[in-house]
Amino acid sequence: MDIIDLGTLPSKSENYVSYIDQMCDQLDLDFGSYASINPVTGAVVGYANYPDPWKQFYMKRNLHRVDPTLHKASLSIAPVDWQRFERDEKFNSVFQTAADFGITPRGLTVPIRGPFGDRGLFSVTRSCSQAEWDKLKRHIIGNLQTAAVHLHDSIMRSSGIIGPMGYSALSNREREVLQWTAVGKLQQEIGDILGISHRTVELHLKSAREKLGAFTTVQAVGRAIGMGLIHPG
Repeated sequence: MDIIDLGTLPSKSENYVSYIDQMCDQLDLDFGSYASINPVTGAVVGYANYPDPWKQFYMKRNLHRVDPTLHKASLSIAPVDWQRFERDEKFNSVFQTAADFGITPRGLTVPIRGPFGDRGLFSVTRSCSQAEWDKLKRHIIGNLQTAAVHLHDSIMRSSGIIGPMGYSALSNREREVLQWTAVGKLQQEIGDILGISHRTVELHLKSAREKLGAFTTVQAVGRAIGMGLIHPG
């Protein structure tokens, strides 16, 4: 997936929204949003390409206080499909009204966690049938997690929370393993290419995840790409 390199642009909200726009266009999604809490100041940062009337309504009614895509998804380390949320009063208070603004309750939230207490939530929506959504989700989940980490890290760097020197240096072997993972190779294939066992490959991936403050290999790959340590597949 070709995406905006946020590291080459000024840290401005319009650039972050443009990034979300481009990601939605390339992954065939309707809308996307990002939210995080600065672990130092407690300030809430948010960017979205939702229609302005919906954003104004959402903020005026303080729906962030009950929005399950924020509160429930933040408890997970894996992407959360919104169909898992209970259709309770809080859910309905957000999405029954959202429908009037063209916002569907069919979506997904990707949690991002960094090594300095920084956390982010990247959510996307798509108006389609359940079968279409299941197919699309399987197709885009890897790119979506990479995009989420890239956006989160750029915003955290712009706020002074993290920087490239904040992470432990990857070894050459860890970078090699991540690079081959980025181009879609499986652990057994990487082991054959590098002349090591698949168990050793997993140990290198585990070490790389820990050094990069990533909870999943996909997030580690996304973070390494964003830092210029490896290249996109």
